[in-house]
Amino acid sequence: MSRVTTTRRLQLPDGYHFTRTVRSLLVVRYDPCGTFDDRDFWLSARTPEGPGSLHLARAGAELTATGHGPGAAWLVDRADAIAGLRDDLGDFAARAVAHPVVARLAKTFSGVRFPATGQVFHRLLRAILEQKVTGIEAHRAYRAIVKHFGEPAPGPAGLLLPPDPQAVATTPYWVFHPFGVEQRRTQALQRAAVVAARLEQCADSAEATRRLTAIPGIGPWTAAEVVRTTYGDADAVSVGDFHIPNTVAWALAGEARGTDARMLELLEPYAGHRGRVCDLLAAGGISAPKFGPRMPIRSFARF
Repeated sequence: MSRVTTTRRLQLPDGYHFTRTVRSLLVVRYDPCGTFDDRDFWLSARTPEGPGSLHLARAGAELTATGHGPGAAWLVDRADAIAGLRDDLGDFAARAVAHPVVARLAKTFSGVRFPATGQVFHRLLRAILEQKVTGIEAHRAYRAIVKHFGEPAPGPAGLLLPPDPQAVATTPYWVFHPFGVEQRRTQALQRAAVVAARLEQCADSAEATRRLTAIPGIGPWTAAEVVRTTYGDADAVSVGDFHIPNTVAWALAGEARGTDARMLELLEPYAGHRGRVCDLLAAGGISAPKFGPRMPIRSFARF
């Protein structure tokens, strides 16, 4: 299976930033489904044509995409999207000048693009696990689940494939509990796994958002987290986030605290790129003043 390979070469635009573009596709520090550094990026996937892995290798202004396994052709065909090269900034640069903070960040991170993997369930797994917990807790659970359901991915990188939705759907809750995932998130994950095939067939971000939010346990925050990197939706805003409304209110209006409604009001001038503005604020390290204690890092496996 790993001997099936397909290769394609892509020309990169001036100023393109490779690592900042692809890093959002992987869990920080260690992801069993992928790796990246300044010149190389690996990602495993369950494609419509079968399992595969994609290797993106940068050399100057050229990116070489190599696919491995039965899904090689599918992955290489959309390698430019995965690398963010289909992301169209349109008139964003002209609109960014309306606010000095956004203008500065848009210039600093002008080479960052929104990737679009076309893989819904893999990103949905992460997003559900990230609901209402710290990133450390969520990523610990993600790694444990991937390893539990792990199947070797094609190619020489030693990656694991994302969990098979059917396997996730038919696994009893008590298997997930030692991974630190309580029953509420497990049930949401398994409901999504049951309809994973339909989710993967969504034509665009809007259809995916409708189908995702129709699943009990999945709201607008989770849907936005998914479509931002699955479809490269630069307008997707994570409504319901604990930090982002405060960050937007602080950065754009000097207000230490903000509601979802206030956040959307401040982002309205950037309609079509509202998620891009939120990502720029995060990339720039901007955050609102903190007045309370940090959220504790817990493990539901101990409960």
